[in-house]
This record gives sequence, C-alpha cells and structure tokens, in this order.
Amino acid sequence: MSIIQSVSRRNFIVGSAATVGGLSLGFHVPFAALAQDAAAAGPPEVNAWVVVKPDDTVVIRVARSEMGQGTLTGLAQLVAEELECDWSKVTTEYPTPGENLKRDRVWGSYSTGGSRGIRDSHDYVRKGGAAARHMLIAAAAAEWKVPAGECTAANSIITHTPSGRTTSFGKVADAAGRLTPPAEVTLKDPKDWKIAGKPLARLDTVEKLTGKQIYGADLTLPGMLNAAIKACPTFGGRLVSFDAAAVEKMPGVKKVVKVDDTAVAVVADTWWRAKTALDALPIVWDDGPNKGLSSASIRQMLAEGLDATDAFIGNSQGDAKAELARVTAAGGKVITATYAYPYQNHATMEPMNATALYTSDKCEVWVPTQNGEASLAAVAEASGLPVAQCEVYKINLGGGFGRRGNFQDYVRQSVSIAKQMPGTPVKLLWSREEDMLHGAYHPTTQAKLTGALDADGNLTALHMRISGQSILAWVRPEGMQGGMDPVVFQGLTAKLPEGHLAYTVPNLLIDHAMRNPPIPPGFWRGVNLNQNAIYMECFVDELAHAAGAEPLAFRRKLMVNHPKHLAVLEAAARGIGWDTPPAEGRFRGLGQIMGFGSYVAAAAEVSVEDGQLKIHRIVAATDPGHVVNPAQVERQVEGSFVYGLSACLYGECTVAGGRMEQENFDTYEVLRMAQMPAVETIILPSGGFWGGVGEPTIAVAAPAVLNALFAATGKRYRTMPLKNHELA
Repeated sequence: MSIIQSVSRRNFIVGSAATVGGLSLGFHVPFAALAQDAAAAGPPEVNAWVVVKPDDTVVIRVARSEMGQGTLTGLAQLVAEELECDWSKVTTEYPTPGENLKRDRVWGSYSTGGSRGIRDSHDYVRKGGAAARHMLIAAAAAEWKVPAGECTAANSIITHTPSGRTTSFGKVADAAGRLTPPAEVTLKDPKDWKIAGKPLARLDTVEKLTGKQIYGADLTLPGMLNAAIKACPTFGGRLVSFDAAAVEKMPGVKKVVKVDDTAVAVVADTWWRAKTALDALPIVWDDGPNKGLSSASIRQMLAEGLDATDAFIGNSQGDAKAELARVTAAGGKVITATYAYPYQNHATMEPMNATALYTSDKCEVWVPTQNGEASLAAVAEASGLPVAQCEVYKINLGGGFGRRGNFQDYVRQSVSIAKQMPGTPVKLLWSREEDMLHGAYHPTTQAKLTGALDADGNLTALHMRISGQSILAWVRPEGMQGGMDPVVFQGLTAKLPEGHLAYTVPNLLIDHAMRNPPIPPGFWRGVNLNQNAIYMECFVDELAHAAGAEPLAFRRKLMVNHPKHLAVLEAAARGIGWDTPPAEGRFRGLGQIMGFGSYVAAAAEVSVEDGQLKIHRIVAATDPGHVVNPAQVERQVEGSFVYGLSACLYGECTVAGGRMEQENFDTYEVLRMAQMPAVETIILPSGGFWGGVGEPTIAVAAPAVLNALFAATGKRYRTMPLKNHELA
C-alpha cells in the first residue's frame, strides 16, 4: 500500500545521489542473521505499517528514529488508535531504508529532527492503521459471508454485530494482507481517541531498565573487530603521514588504515586495544589554513557584522531605522543592548559509532542514526557499490540532538575502514575526545537590539541585528533563499506557521549579517530558536524596565494580536504565582516564543546567595495543537530544560589554534541532578494544528532564568554562559 507520499522514490534517489552518492536497496530485519533475508519469512503483513502474528501480537513499523524522545511510542499510539488493536500486545520494529525505497517510500521520511517525528507523519501513519483495520474487518466479513459494514473492531477483536460472532486479528491477518487496501479512509476525531492522547507508558522503558536495549556501542556480530579513529584536530587540517610499523605488533592489533585525507584508524580485537595503539601511533598532521583561528578572532568578525550595511531582512514592518533616528534626534528614549551566544557541542552520551560489513557485492551498516535514508546514501557513496547492494539497519540512539541527522561522517568512515578488511564486520567507535573535537556545532552569533519608547512607554520601533553563522550555507545550501538563511530567523518571522514573532511593533526590522567562520555549524536541539529567545525576551524585559512597566503587562500590550502566544505566557505566569509575592529572597522572570509549530512559555523562580544562582522552580506552558501522549510531553519539557539550562549556565566551546579546546565533560559541563529545578508542565492543546514538543521549550528556559536573575541582582547578563560571570 502506498499512502500519500510527497517525495517519489526516483526523486529521492536523484536528489540524494547529487548530494552524497547513490542509494541502495534490500530488506533485512534488524539483527537477523547477516546473510538471511527475513522479509518473506515473517508473520502476515496486513500492510506496510501493521504486522499481526497468530497470537494477536501487533508489530507496528516505525520509520522515524527513537533517541529518547518517545517518538516510537507516540507513532505506535497513532497507528494503534486507528487500527483498534489491543495496546498490551503492541510492539514495534524499524523497516529498513532500503526496503522503503524498494516500496516507493511507503513509510515516508526517515528523518527525525526539527521535532517532526510525529507532526510531519501523523496523517499518513494514522491512515496506515485505519486501512489495516478496514482490511482486517473485510477479511473477517468475507469468511463469514456478511457485509463488512455489519462488523466492527475493538481491542484486536472483530465482531459481527447482528450475530455476535467474533474473531481475532491474528486469525484473519493472513487473508487481510491479500486484500486491496481501501483507496480512502476516514480518520477519527481526536476527541474520540482511546489510545492516542493518553499518558501511556513508553514501549521501550522495560528493555532500558533491564539492560536488554541495544545501542550502537553495544552491538556485537560474529567475528567482529573494533576500530578507533583519530582525525586532524584543527578545522581544515589533513593527515600527512603515520608510522603503522610502530604499533602493528601491539596486543590485539589487526591493521592500521588510512580512513581518508584527514583521519587514521587502528583495528583490533577490542576497542580499548585499538585506542591504546592509536594513542601510541606516530602521526604527522598538516594543521591547514585555520591554525591561527581563535574565539577572539571569531568574536571580532561577528562584532563587525553588527553595524555592517550588508544584511538579509527576515522580518520588517514600517520603517524602524527612520523611527529610531527620529526619536534619537528628538532626545527620546532609545535603548540599545548587545548579546552573544557561543558555540555548543551536541555531546551525546553515546559517541558516534557505526558497524560495517563490506564484501565485493554488498555493504551493510548497523548504525544509530536520525536519518536512515541519509545513512544509506552515505554507505553507497563510501562503498562505491550500486543501488540494491547496500543496506542500513537502524539502532536506537543514545542521544541525537541533530548530530546524527545531516552529518554522516561516522558512517562513511566505518565503511572506509570495512572496505580495507572485506568480509569482516568492523565496529567504529569514536572516543569522547574525538566526538568533542569533530562535531557540527551550534553556531555562534551576536545580536544588537535597539528599541524606541514614546512618552507613554509604548514601543514604537525595534531593530534586531543578528551577526553570525548560517547553518544552511554549510549543511544544506539548496535551502538558502536568495543568499539568505531563513532558519536564522526562527521565532522572529511574520505569520509563519513554523514560528512567528509574538509582538506587534509599528516599526520593526530584524536582519542578519552573515558571517561564517570556518567552524562546521549544525542543527543543535532547538537550533536558532535558543539564542533568538534569549535576545528577544531579555531585551523586551529591558524595554519594560526602561518604560517603568511590569514585565507581563508590557508584553500583554504588544501581544494583543497574538492570542495563542499570550495564552501560554499567562498560563506560565499563573502557574508560578506571578501576581503574588514570592518568598523572601526569591525572584521571578518570564520568557515566551513560538517555534517548531508550537507556542511555549516559561516562568522561573530563582535566588542568588553568595554569588551562587539557585533555580528553584520553572513552570512551562505549551500549546502544540494536538497531544499524542501528555506524559511524554511532560518528560520532553523537563528534559529540554536540562538541555537549555546546561547551555545557559555552562555550555561553551572555545577555539584556540584552529581547534576546539573542550575535549570532555570536565571542561564541557552539564547540569547536575542536584541543580535541577522543580518543573511543572502545563499543556494547553488548542487543536487544529500539529506542533513539535522536543525542541521549542528548550528556548524559554534560559530567558526566564536570565530575567529572574536581573530581578534578583539588578544586572543584565547578556553573554552566555553564566559560568563566565560573577553573580552578585
């Protein structure tokens, strides 16, 4: 069955081949015997989404990747809802990207990022479940020789209403799979959901608790060897030479291989032996043209962009520059502030890894990936094999956050190594240091904001100049719009469903002076929404203070045309008790924004004692339109605050000598459990749209805390992270 696909198999192959080489086909059940194609030997497939076993176990196939965010459970809930199956008997599996291409991309996109796992696939996965239900009912009706319209399905049981006869899904699944799928299906109204919309337990929790869950770093295959890798630590540098003879006779070492022009690897019987030999390997690097690059030189480059004349306009209304000039000339109140945000590392708990098996006629890779199809393209490119001779088996990720999506360097490396040891599976595992030094970093930016207030404290003009890197220019240049990177303006645009500005200002200009240092930028959980929320929400607080206005009241005046934004902001404020005084020594702050299709806000309560910041509470409010699993939303909000607060308090990658200085968690800190505030999540699903959950709330954690910190200290902290400041 083919269900509403906007990208054809041919277009995908052509487009991907132009970027990263050809694509491959083939279908294996993950972790099946290496040479055994199990597709034809499995239980009856009702359709691409649903397999029903004779014991009524329902296997729901999920194309998106699970990396801790709960997408696997949420998508299974949506399919099960329309299928009307017994949730207690539901399990899941990943179809392979090769099989997806062979079947005209029936499972749709394999990309899991941008909080799109559910919101971009809810429609067609629900249709897959509904179609399977129709087919199961039709098979039972045919067996009973009654009209299908007289039959219903519930809890994996089909009932012929007039006679009371029943049968189970497992008994008719084989016959159902031979039927022609319905051309059209009607989906349930969310108000009638019984499985979706409920706080059901995650399907992967038990395996994680028992240690049964397999991650890429855990994978073992018969006869497998292990590889450790080292690439030139400077950006743009290359490998000159290495002395393999110096380590070839070390314990367990099987081979020393050149991976590409930048990296060398050691293959051994265990990873530790491979790493030990690699550390002892004499290597000569060419540091390349960027060895003089530093954080100071990058800051200077960005600072120049704050007043440059060349800039791309992301949002405008009226004439902000003219109004600012007029108010300045008249001696009116004009407020200016400059903010800055550093590089950040994805720093996933599981470092990059992939296991590859290469022969002259096939290449297979087992990999934790956010995009199985991108990994498949990388395998084909690196192996040099044609379509239909490669395959990728997805494994659950030990963290992704954007690093394992567009960036398939670790996949290509694993294939390059395996090609030099044909017939032997080789697991490549990066060290933590390698992972930190060779990331695709959250880009660094600066922002200069200028606002004009009239005599009544109304904001009459606002100019926000962003200076800094473009992710698209590096990663996906085909997404640029006339030289402009639209992703830079996340949460700041005008009336776009993905995320628009919550404030109506008569004279508004938001622009971007693109400055691209030679540091690879990447999509980092929350992307540009993170710093944009800090810049805008902290400056709005500054404007409110300059106008002598209460921060929430000042925002309300600007948000009269944005009721959904205002609804979540006021919900967060009510949750924190905004209208009642906090306990002595505690102070509060607000922040809101829209991103990834959802409206989000936060209110924080903090204290500062002896220069130490304590975040006591954060109340979050979110309106994602529809909610598939409210318990998952709460967990995602809590987890996103860990991420957002870690960045605000500690996260910073600095450059010296053309390379990153932070190589492990001793210098790249994250929030400790004892530092985690109490979190309350308020969910306000207004319906009518599907927004994201995993990323938007990250953005409001920091501005809420920073605004509360100003209330506590009377000082503005405009450069992140806070660890670089003395708090008083």
